[in-house]
Amino acid sequence: MHIRDIVAQLKALEVTMSDSFLVCYILSTLLVQYTPFKISYNTHKDKWSINELLIMCVQEEKRLIMEQGERVYLIVQGKKKGDQAKNKGKIPTH
Repeated sequence: MHIRDIVAQLKALEVTMSDSFLVCYILSTLLVQYTPFKISYNTHKDKWSINELLIMCVQEEKRLIMEQGERVYLIVQGKKKGDQAKNKGKIPTH
């Protein structure tokens, strides 16, 4: 979307770029997670406009989020140095 806004500003300055160039540029700036999406685009005969690409990117982003599922992070807090000195020589009772 950011690139689309820049293109609109360039058009106001009478600088034009072809849609095919912009689509290729946008695809090249996508993250590694979008590699299957890029491959899919390159294997299709139809070429997308910038708006179609934007719609497809939103759908792909939703798919990636669904694929990741929910994540749980475990944070373990280490012992303080003073606690280690107190427990030195004691056998853990786990």
